[in-house]
Amino acid sequence: MKNTIKILIALATLLALMNCSGEQHSENDHNESTHQETTEEKHNEVVQMSVAELAEFDIELATATADEIQIHVNLPGEIVIPSDQLAHIHPRFSGIVKDVYKYIGDKVQEGEALALIEGNESLSEYKVISLLNGEIIEKHLTRGEVIDDAEHGFVVADLSRVWANLSLYQKDLPHVKVGQQVVISRGENLPEVQATIAYISPVMSEVTRTAIARVIISNRDRNWKPGLFVTGSVKTSSQRVQVAVPKTALEFFEGNQVVFVQTAEGFEPRAVTIGLTNDVNVEILHGLAQGETYVKRGGFTLKAELQKGEMDEGHAH
Repeated sequence: MKNTIKILIALATLLALMNCSGEQHSENDHNESTHQETTEEKHNEVVQMSVAELAEFDIELATATADEIQIHVNLPGEIVIPSDQLAHIHPRFSGIVKDVYKYIGDKVQEGEALALIEGNESLSEYKVISLLNGEIIEKHLTRGEVIDDAEHGFVVADLSRVWANLSLYQKDLPHVKVGQQVVISRGENLPEVQATIAYISPVMSEVTRTAIARVIISNRDRNWKPGLFVTGSVKTSSQRVQVAVPKTALEFFEGNQVVFVQTAEGFEPRAVTIGLTNDVNVEILHGLAQGETYVKRGGFTLKAELQKGEMDEGHAH
């Protein structure tokens, strides 16, 4: 009887040990599986690229540093001809146009004849004379035409310099002053010009509720055509920040604005918090530290590599 009891106790102990070993094995399998998934997830959030591949995809790197963020006010405007550089020239007496000497686009000098008119009353001929140096931008008479009102004649303009009349809204009045620097732009990828504000109108328009901030622009190359819509960017203040990056470094990934940061494993998308911003740069409050290397331009390529799920060998591991 005692031997039977000993055998039963030994069997029970053996079964308990087997169960315990099985549970431990299951737990180890679970831990290994979890570790593997975490590692895979971490690898999936990193893109590896060689120096040659960075050059191939035109990806530019930079080191995060402190910088100055300049705050600008952007004002819409239009290129106009200065009033003292514009002449409306009309025949003095009614009559018949005997000849026309100048046409739209022609250069003229002050005192040069533009047309020949035969007067109705005296039948004598007289010339229509330019009143300034410039070029013909409008012509409203033709040979043989009878003229008897101020609708007929020429418009001559000196386009060697023009005005950029910027619309200054009430909210911007305290920040924009005569003498401030302003960058005038006329479209993406077109040359800009830097000038100063020469005049601010003392009254607001009753129609637009804006004042005029005037900028004088040299127009020797004739790039600034009257009637052209422009934008004037006026620097109103600046602030030194701990970390600033160009806007080209920002990408939108998985619902966050990110900057691709270089780590030992590769380039990872790092969610960042943005502070001050202007047309070119942004302040980074959190997510990127001074001294870290980040993708300044070309992060879209890295984002595309992450999004497509499977990458070429050598790009990600």
